[in-house]
Amino acid sequence: MTKLERIMHVEDDLSIQQVAKIALEAVGGFTVFTCSSGQQALAEYPLITPQLLLLDVMMPGMDGPTTLQKLQQQYDLSKVPAIFMTAKVQDAEIASYKMLGAVAVLVKPFDPMTLSDQIRQIWADFHH
Repeated sequence: MTKLERIMHVEDDLSIQQVAKIALEAVGGFTVFTCSSGQQALAEYPLITPQLLLLDVMMPGMDGPTTLQKLQQQYDLSKVPAIFMTAKVQDAEIASYKMLGAVAVLVKPFDPMTLSDQIRQIWADFHH
């Protein structure tokens, strides 16, 4: 299994961006590329070639699900697991996110101390 190193985090909220970056870089040892919008994610994806996508669901302009669909249309994401992060977690919503191609849904607010372990576990499951 390839070691997970590069994560693209798409999130419009600056404070969440900062907490996630510290949680994933300082605690997890990952390299995190933060995008503030779906448009930025689409533009920077080929430059970053992330191994995993972490997408906020609710964003102004282009939401997380739309961003994922547009990335899927433009790039081969068959080896790039996508994880949605949302404060609203209903079973029906989780099912719809998974139908869009997400491998997991994480709840906000997340625990900065365990976020990296959660993502590492999802990565391991994805590669089995």
